Amino acid sequence: MQVIMDLCIVPLGVGVSVSTYVAECHRVLREAGLKTQLHAYGTNIEGDWEMVMAAVKQCHERVHAMGAPRITTTIKLGTRIDRDQTMADKVRSVEEKLG
Repeated sequence: MQVIMDLCIVPLGVGVSVSTYVAECHRVLREAGLKTQLHAYGTNIEGDWEMVMAAVKQCHERVHAMGAPRITTTIKLGTRIDRDQTMADKVRSVEEKLG
């Protein structure tokens, strides 16, 4: 099953800046071959359910290995079985309506 996920991983106990940890998580997602779109407060991910979930777990493992004692993660996700739909399709649909 394909999934589109909005992922926000926040390491706690590592100071104010988290960009190093976000970059490491993006390396994990890239290594997994997943399509991603970074935005100001998270990352959109598109791919096979099992691959996406495995990558999220690996993000947690890597961020902990970097020294983060605690991580809080927010996930929003959607699946669709009536037709194929990509992240780009969803954005394009709204942009067309905006004119």
